[in-house]
Amino acid sequence: MINVKKALALCSAFLITSMASASLIFSTYAENKSIPDEYHDDWLHVNENAQIVDINGNPVWLTGCNWFGYNVGSQVFDGVWSQNMHDMLRQIADHGFNFLRVPVSTQLLLQWKNRDPDPSPPKVNEYSNPELTLEGIQGGTVMYSFDIWNKAVEWCRELGIKIMIDIHSAETASAGHQVSLWYNDKYTTEDWCEALEWFADYYKDDDTILAVDLKNEPHGKADNPKDMAKWDDSKDLNNWKYAAETAAAKVLAKNPNLLIMVEGVEVYPKFEEGYNWNSPYLDWSTMTYFYHGAWWGGQLRGVKEYPVDLGEYQSQLVYSPHDYGPLVYEQEWFKKDFTTQTLLDDYWYDTWAYICEENIAPMLMGEWGGFIDEHDKDGKNKRWLTLLRDYMIEHRIHHTFWCFNENSGDTGGLVYDNFGKWDEDKYELVKPALWQNENGKFISLDHKIPLGEAGNGISLGDYYSGSVTPTSPDKPTNTTNMTSSSQVKNIRGDANVDGLIDVADVVTIASYIGDNEKNKLKPQGIINGDVHGDGNGLNANDALMIQQYLAKIINEL
Repeated sequence: MINVKKALALCSAFLITSMASASLIFSTYAENKSIPDEYHDDWLHVNENAQIVDINGNPVWLTGCNWFGYNVGSQVFDGVWSQNMHDMLRQIADHGFNFLRVPVSTQLLLQWKNRDPDPSPPKVNEYSNPELTLEGIQGGTVMYSFDIWNKAVEWCRELGIKIMIDIHSAETASAGHQVSLWYNDKYTTEDWCEALEWFADYYKDDDTILAVDLKNEPHGKADNPKDMAKWDDSKDLNNWKYAAETAAAKVLAKNPNLLIMVEGVEVYPKFEEGYNWNSPYLDWSTMTYFYHGAWWGGQLRGVKEYPVDLGEYQSQLVYSPHDYGPLVYEQEWFKKDFTTQTLLDDYWYDTWAYICEENIAPMLMGEWGGFIDEHDKDGKNKRWLTLLRDYMIEHRIHHTFWCFNENSGDTGGLVYDNFGKWDEDKYELVKPALWQNENGKFISLDHKIPLGEAGNGISLGDYYSGSVTPTSPDKPTNTTNMTSSSQVKNIRGDANVDGLIDVADVVTIASYIGDNEKNKLKPQGIINGDVHGDGNGLNANDALMIQQYLAKIINEL
């Protein structure tokens, strides 16, 4: 039997707490809203429901791809040695990718910070890219690599593409990612933090740069413990969780609006069987493994016991595993007629999927991809890609496909023929997981600028303003058949008009009551939220009634 008076008292206390929380949650939004220029209105944050939301609290979906080159010594995106860089960015946008993950190195960022000369000329075809020459003519002198990078940032801004940099390796090298940690004998943890801090400060007034992936694929096993990235509550040099928190603090002190992507590690001790970080990797006599294995950067079991703590900036945290199919490596979970359920049971759920399914935090699948052509003779890789794609659609997992490049040896890319043609079969596989409205228009993460120039993209502002029929980014089924706004808007209690009735609506009402100028609601949200005495406007009784409904004290609104 529910003690109604006690429950009401708890609800009232919760409302006070919610209003206090709302002032913190919306303080960043309000601060940014007061800045009218176009370089500060697209920052993203994480709400209480583990959703990435825009400045107005509207959920978004980051659906992008990777384009490497800056990390390997090209001093520019790979493929610019042949094709026009501006045109390739235009193609990425026109194909519906709204987010670009760009691998770089600590070495490169420090080079740019110090304005050190390029160790070798950027691999740019100066005839195909006259805009990247000092003279602006075909065959001119190629620009400095940082100036080329800033042309890419400028063009991404014009095309509605947002950017995330990824520290792929400490040192610029084609095999740099094989080094397991974020430091090596040339570049320290302090160097890594310095590079990230400089980058965050340099672009703090440009929301084209929305996120930072702190380090690509920390990994390593206990058979070489000093090079093993671990995850616990220590301050050990190789503790990835502590390093990530340290670097994130440096970044967010310069720009508190950046999303921080934290990848996993490779192994995690079988604590349930009595093992720990000091255990050997394998008992050769019995062939018993003392650790749970994963793809490099994919192991996020540690989040359950030791979640990343960003302090006052927790609203910027996103976990970012990587996942690959059997053509990259024939893992144990592929040695059967695998399905979504077997993948969840054998690997996905305990390794990373529990984070999204239990609404612990949002996730961005930083790398997923692979061959679906003659390399994939039995079709298993395509089956895995399809299963992961559909799971990400179902659970609204953000993602960046690996990769645009054709020169990824174990996956191939979205293009081929020296970056000149698109692999239409692979693109058609990825396309359903790109953010689109019910009319197939690709949605930008920019409030003003549509995605691309082909006419098949819209801006985030158009999507949520009603000038283009939106779909609910919280209830995905298929990107071309998603729930329309007419189906989700008129829900009593749904003050933030996201198609759900939850604590976020309580916080939304509390924020509106606190300052309805800074924390504006959509007209439909005011109608939906007015559940206590129709027509008398929003007040604390409306928030309290929604809490009673969520607590099952009342059965309907």
